[in-house]
Amino acid sequence: MCGRYASSRRPEDLIEEFEVVESPVAAPLAPDFNVAPTKEVYAVLERPPKDDRPVERQLRVLTWGLVPSWAKDPSIGNRMINARMETVAEKPAYRKAFASRRCLLPADGYYEWYATDELTAKGKPRKQPFFIRPTDGGVLAMAGLYEIWRDPDRADDDPARFRWSCTIITTDAEDDLGRIHDRMPLMVPRERWQDWLDPTVTAGPDLLGLLEPAAPGRLEAYPVSTLVSNVRNNGPELVEPLPID
Repeated sequence: MCGRYASSRRPEDLIEEFEVVESPVAAPLAPDFNVAPTKEVYAVLERPPKDDRPVERQLRVLTWGLVPSWAKDPSIGNRMINARMETVAEKPAYRKAFASRRCLLPADGYYEWYATDELTAKGKPRKQPFFIRPTDGGVLAMAGLYEIWRDPDRADDDPARFRWSCTIITTDAEDDLGRIHDRMPLMVPRERWQDWLDPTVTAGPDLLGLLEPAAPGRLEAYPVSTLVSNVRNNGPELVEPLPID
């Protein structure tokens, strides 16, 4: 799974990187080096066209943890942070979003924990966190889905009546990274962003073909401080490599 990542880029940098036309971001998010489920995150998406106007690419702030439109309780999103590539097109929770509400979730990189041979005081394997990022230092465009949930307890004129949420699509990790964890977020290459985001393209075999694990050598992984294991810790020191003994 992908349960933590880092996102420190400014919205203006993401707008340029992803060629965003519209950005309904009221207040920029602070740089976050320990993004966890239920937090607000940046997402790049395209909404269906209206009044014969062209589709415009947007940068929005969403809540990480997808809440399906049919959900009775938004707390369901707490356990829907990842969607498996193998079942995303058929599973009821993700099927409709995969058909027309796809997005990109920009990240500096993500974290995974590796179970070492060393035991904790409770006799369990000590887990060493690793930070996994593009070797070229570029932005990671993780494949995601988003949903818009209508809160039935809020009035029609309440601006908070709609909850925008998202999930990250994962797949089997490639060999080098598979030694750390058996799953990894799927990437969308730049040349496929347009097809992936286009809401007029409905789900089908071709859509799954747009997704791919990062090619071997494109990502690098290195151990980082166990401070990242506590979501209350935050700061650039979390992504600093541990010194080599």
